[in-house]
Amino acid sequence: MTPLRLGVLVSGQGTNLQALLDAIDRGEVCATVALVASNNPAAPALERAARHGVPCFVAARADLPDRAARHAAIAAALQQARVELVVLAGFNEVLVPAFVRAFAGRIINTHPSLLPAFGGGMHAVRDALAYGVKVSGCTIHFVTEEVDRGPIILQRCVEVRDDDTVESLHARIQAEEHRLLPHAVALIAAGRLRIEGRRVRIVNSFDTTLA
Repeated sequence: MTPLRLGVLVSGQGTNLQALLDAIDRGEVCATVALVASNNPAAPALERAARHGVPCFVAARADLPDRAARHAAIAAALQQARVELVVLAGFNEVLVPAFVRAFAGRIINTHPSLLPAFGGGMHAVRDALAYGVKVSGCTIHFVTEEVDRGPIILQRCVEVRDDDTVESLHARIQAEEHRLLPHAVALIAAGRLRIEGRRVRIVNSFDTTLA
């Protein structure tokens, strides 16, 4: 099977990118990261990519302050790299509609809450903790023009503890993201996802849970 060509969008530390690269190296995901793109030239994620020999592209806010122009530049770089699936792994901007249309049905996102709860913003963990929820978690979903409203691929629950801070809860959610994102990409690479309206079905498997 030909590896799926991935374009990973990052803005920060790149721990989800690292989890994906590690899973590919272990042979768990039939994919290759063809390009890592960022809006932050100082993102540690770019160093992670460089250590793996992955090409990087940066469209910095300082150089391209217009979001549409910035995203157009990233889209062009992804297309030039022949990317088949775009993975948002800690990318801190909402994609403009033109970008979403250019890769329609081929963009997935990691979100640190159990969508549809606490979607639409960049502070989901803080908002969930402030609301007083007892359970939070993470979601991998397809990206549509409606922010955080695309069909859900996978979710994992995380207990909220009485002594949690934003940092401690976020750390446990991230640990689950690091398992869930490679699993979602593996399913897509194997052609095992079928979208039926708002539902995403995993086909050709009796067990759709993670070990």
